[in-house]
Amino acid sequence: MVIQRNEMQVEQRERMRDGEGTLTLTHLTGDNTQKNVRLVGEFILPPGSSIGKHQHNDETEYFIFLEGTGTVDDNGIERPVKKGDMMITGDGGAHSVKNTGSEPLVFNAVIVTH
Repeated sequence: MVIQRNEMQVEQRERMRDGEGTLTLTHLTGDNTQKNVRLVGEFILPPGSSIGKHQHNDETEYFIFLEGTGTVDDNGIERPVKKGDMMITGDGGAHSVKNTGSEPLVFNAVIVTH
């Protein structure tokens, strides 16, 4: 299956999960997610924007950082992230992400349900 970029749903989300600013979310698979996959998306956070801390139950989320720099809260531990890094938030884990750089923070997110 091939999904063309112009077929993907793009949305703007303000204060996602009680975070700061407005981010862009592109649903990379649209409604074509496979069994046990809740989301495959590309996030673009402008400088200063964030996704607030939230928990994942009965699922695991993967962030693959593609551009920019930021800070994540990984189960209560703050860590810097940059291009090439990955963060995994397992079942019962909690996380947040903030763009602390001067360029957009771009990452792909995949949520797999258990």
